[in-house]
Amino acid sequence: MLFEKYHYVVIAGPIGVGKTSLAQLLSERFQSALMLENADANPFLPRFYQDAERYALPTQLSFLLQRASQVQELKRMGAFGGAAVADFMLDKDLLFAKLNLSEEEYHLYRQIYDNLQLQTPRPDLVIYLQVPPEVLAERVRRRGVEYESTVSVEYLTRVADSYSEYFYHYEASPLLIINSENLNYVDQSQDLELLIERVGQMRGGREFFNWAG
Repeated sequence: MLFEKYHYVVIAGPIGVGKTSLAQLLSERFQSALMLENADANPFLPRFYQDAERYALPTQLSFLLQRASQVQELKRMGAFGGAAVADFMLDKDLLFAKLNLSEEEYHLYRQIYDNLQLQTPRPDLVIYLQVPPEVLAERVRRRGVEYESTVSVEYLTRVADSYSEYFYHYEASPLLIINSENLNYVDQSQDLELLIERVGQMRGGREFFNWAG
């Protein structure tokens, strides 16, 4: 079973790629704990999408404080030997901070980040989902979150490129990179089983899965 080999699994990727859906399905399938990023709890996020320059810093700090609480929860679950799947990487906040903050803001953010000493648990497996930015934009549009309606393809391209660069150098955990454009694991149970099977076949520290459909 998936969580016999990997106790803490993280689903990573840009907005609209399908992280939450996959995390929920894996949690239900294997009866593991589920930890989701609660973007709606960040009061600055809707304003960030309207005026990124003005609200990037409070948005990032709000997410950072949310992470501090989530780190403690993950440590608690780990202490009791529980399995967990999350739809975000605790380290991704630095990625977005570099992308959206000015140099001075990033310096301040990094000081706060370092002083918190989060000591984030290392995932046993990271599943990194990829789709083209145009597909991300369509998926974001379809889910109909009002404050996301202003998200541009250009911004999604920058986010996707940042993830690609980050994971190009990533070596902290086993990594499965999946081109999920043609995987419909929400509506097609066989696609979910195919993905789970591919995870079970992992032998190296970095592997790729490109399903043509």
